[in-house]
Amino acid sequence: MDKNKFTDKLKEGVSVHEIESFARKHTSEVFTVLAIVIGSISSMFDFFTGAGFSIFFVAVGTILGIFFPAPVERGLKQLYGFTHKQEKTTQMILGAVKIVIAIFIPFVIFGVLGLLAGTSYHYYTRHAQIMNENRPSRGSHGASGDEHD
Repeated sequence: MDKNKFTDKLKEGVSVHEIESFARKHTSEVFTVLAIVIGSISSMFDFFTGAGFSIFFVAVGTILGIFFPAPVERGLKQLYGFTHKQEKTTQMILGAVKIVIAIFIPFVIFGVLGLLAGTSYHYYTRHAQIMNENRPSRGSHGASGDEHD
């Protein structure tokens, strides 16, 4: 996006129609963000469970995601694939259930976030290792300067 268009958009603001169209297009993501915010508030102020459970489940989910990336990734793909295949009405119902879970048992939401964090950590560290191994070495190329032996 052009920088001038971005600053003009900030000055103008966002219309209600643009917000509605964004929410229709990204229903699942909007409900997930709301669930995370509500779950954070619920944990922080000890409405039903404290922040200790949430932190513990994030840690456990991350550890499981790092040590068992393939089965965790398969499960997460099934979960999100199921959600995105549904009609908008069903996605809204699932989003409302996610928000209710975030209010009453927020550590479940944070456990799933931990699983996502663990699998992405595993993916990016492996990717960095592969990129590092494929980087050409800067060592000498023989006495004659030839590239190949």
